[in-house]
Amino acid sequence: MNDGQAPRCIFAGQLTREYVILPSGKSLLDVPGGNVIYSAAGLTVWEPDSCPGLVARVGEDYPQEWIESYKNYGFDVSGIRVLPEAIDLRSFNVYSGRVYRSTEDPVAHFARLGLPFPKSLLGYRPPAATTPDSRTQLKATSLRQIDIPPRFLEATAAHLCPLDYLTHSLLPAVFRQAGFTTITLDPSRGYMNPIYWNDFPSLITGLTAFLPSEDEIRSLFIGRSSDPWEMTEALAAFGCEFIVIKRGEGGQLLYDSATRSRWEIPAYPARVLDPSGAGDAFCGGFLAGYRKTYDPLMAVLYGNIASSLVIEGQGAFYAVEALPGLANARLDALKGNVRKV
Repeated sequence: MNDGQAPRCIFAGQLTREYVILPSGKSLLDVPGGNVIYSAAGLTVWEPDSCPGLVARVGEDYPQEWIESYKNYGFDVSGIRVLPEAIDLRSFNVYSGRVYRSTEDPVAHFARLGLPFPKSLLGYRPPAATTPDSRTQLKATSLRQIDIPPRFLEATAAHLCPLDYLTHSLLPAVFRQAGFTTITLDPSRGYMNPIYWNDFPSLITGLTAFLPSEDEIRSLFIGRSSDPWEMTEALAAFGCEFIVIKRGEGGQLLYDSATRSRWEIPAYPARVLDPSGAGDAFCGGFLAGYRKTYDPLMAVLYGNIASSLVIEGQGAFYAVEALPGLANARLDALKGNVRKV
């Protein structure tokens, strides 16, 4: 990696220390995670030499050797800011299938499976799923413009992983001012809430693609609509080119605002070992596909396949090491299964 060369694509998000109980009952304890590396891995599936730039904040207690190891996968880590304080970046998830996830009470889950409870998880508190993001208070992990290395602003494409409302309300304008031509955004549950409805025009105007999960978009539209196509049209009317609803094992829905086209794309039938980061990897693959073809449907297919590769192994980097040609073979197989609505 050439530290003086600007990356073509940058990913802004979070790094975590993952504790995962897989559908098989096996546990992964204190391993590298976070939406920013899963998204970058999704891009790297298709562009192994792309050297994506990572932007994230971590504490001084985050393992430095992990940051160094990300370079081995071709990631530019100069946008990872290490703060002079400890930050709790632990993340606990239990999966019983591809779509169900629990973050509650790790002690009970380890006891249920007869697994010893890891001391490094003592004192863990799950994030409050129902607490809306603040419109005024930044978090320690909130990203600021100053966190972006100047040479990263020479890139032309960016993906914003799930982050707090304030970060998502600030950074797209920074990227547009720098001349980025492609900006995609995966929202956070913290503001996919009806109380933020009036904030959405300014939040997504000018985005290339908005990429919520089905649960998130339904949460935003409570009391307004339960029809997914009505939801996508309403959001696209705010000035976003493409709306993609990620539906887990149900695949994706794509709405193209310019042509008013609607597409249903089934999930590639992959075997599921570790569902962690599936949606994030989709977003990275989507960015790679759109940058290559400028066709939103192809971009969704690229994201779909990147996601299928991630869930078949353990950790964010399994897909990066997939057999050459496997992604393209899956892409060819999936193309014939899309449906225009």
